Amino acid sequence: MKSTSRKNNKIRKKGFFKRSLKRDWQLYVLLLLPLTYIIVFKYVPLWGVQIAFKNFVATKGIGGSEWADPLFKNFIKFFSDYNFWRVIKNTLGLSLYGLIAGFPLPIIFALSLNYVRNVKFKKTIQMITYAPHFISTVVIVGMLLQFFSTRTGIINQIIMSMGFNEINFFGTKGTFPHMYVWSQIWQSLGFSSIIYIATLAGIDPSLHEAAIMDGANKVRRMWHIDLPGIMPTAIVLLTLNLGRILNVGFEKVLLMQNPVNLNQSEIISTYVYKIGFQSALPQFSYSTAIGIFQSIVGFILIVTFNKISRKVSESSLF
Repeated sequence: MKSTSRKNNKIRKKGFFKRSLKRDWQLYVLLLLPLTYIIVFKYVPLWGVQIAFKNFVATKGIGGSEWADPLFKNFIKFFSDYNFWRVIKNTLGLSLYGLIAGFPLPIIFALSLNYVRNVKFKKTIQMITYAPHFISTVVIVGMLLQFFSTRTGIINQIIMSMGFNEINFFGTKGTFPHMYVWSQIWQSLGFSSIIYIATLAGIDPSLHEAAIMDGANKVRRMWHIDLPGIMPTAIVLLTLNLGRILNVGFEKVLLMQNPVNLNQSEIISTYVYKIGFQSALPQFSYSTAIGIFQSIVGFILIVTFNKISRKVSESSLF
């Protein structure tokens, strides 16, 4: 009886799929392009991940290279590398600093902008804050070099006008994390707030009207209506950001690096790049193993925080 029921279910499902395919074929055609992109650029390259477990030789290719002995040799090598704790500390330090300083600011900015009634002023502020997001990383670093340069830099001009001595920001230990994080916030603040502004626009206006009737001021409406309204979105974005905690912006860090700040600016991404492409003897297997370690940590953090947020706030990514 059970086997007959299963067969009937399968037949019904097949029939439903065929009818759905015939009825919505335009949607399936639209789906084809992004699916092809994901398969070609996200799944096919996974074939190359196996070189992390091999003694990869370029002339032999991925399939022809011998398996490492022991299999996790490259991972063990990274864990025992004298640079291991330094790159982990720098990567986590920059990520957590950026997350703590940068995550609440777009929320505060969106909440504040939501109460601006002058449309012209609101659009001007939005345009000014969105603009840095579209500037190339190379140009941003060039601007930072100009702003923070000794003597002619605008920051040092302000410092000297206040009676203090000039500071060589790029040549002083300890300044790199602050310059990196706050320039990143400046670049992404406006663009990151777009999603919160869109969420705030979807909150039922009758809630605000009722709160105003009850005598609630703007701060109370922000706290009791707007903030709970955008909280699910904020939790999803926080979960995604935690997944990228070991994936600090590679290009900007590399461009801002110099011998003075190298101890603070060497992160996993730049270390992988130097081992894989800049060293006299490129170690592709070793650099791939480090990249896999980075991805696994990100995956564990996403799953863990997703479970915690589902239990605590009933909002989660999946």
